[in-house]
Amino acid sequence: MPLLTFDVIEGRSPDQIRTLLDAAHRAVLAAFNVPARDRYQIVHENKAYQMVFQDTGLGFTRSTDLVMVRVYTSPRSEAQKTRFMAELARELHTHCGVAGSDVMISFITNDKGDWSFADGEAQYLTGAL
Repeated sequence: MPLLTFDVIEGRSPDQIRTLLDAAHRAVLAAFNVPARDRYQIVHENKAYQMVFQDTGLGFTRSTDLVMVRVYTSPRSEAQKTRFMAELARELHTHCGVAGSDVMISFITNDKGDWSFADGEAQYLTGAL
C-alpha cells in the first residue's frame, strides 16, 4: 500500500490531474504488484514561487510542468523502487507530456505497524491485511 503525494505548480485542469493520477497508479500496479483498488493519492497545488527544484549539479532544466512525488510505503526492494521510477517517468511522459527532467521522486519507508486504514486499527498487525 503506497500512499503517493504529488506537489505540482497550480494551473492543471481537473482532467489533467486525473490523467496524472491514473498514470501514476498504472506505475504503482506495474512496479509493486498491488490490488487495483490499493490506490491512495493526494495532490497539492502550489504557486510557482513556492516550489524551488534545481538540478543537484546534474545539468538538467526544470519547467513549470514539475511533478514532485513522495511515495510513503512499507519496505520495497531496490528493483521495485527502480521499476516504479522508470514506469512513472514513462507514464507521465506518454500520457501527460511531462519531461523526465520534470519528475522528481522520493521514497519514505515505514513499517507495517505504521499504517491504519480505518477505525484506528493497525490492519497489517491484526492480520486483516
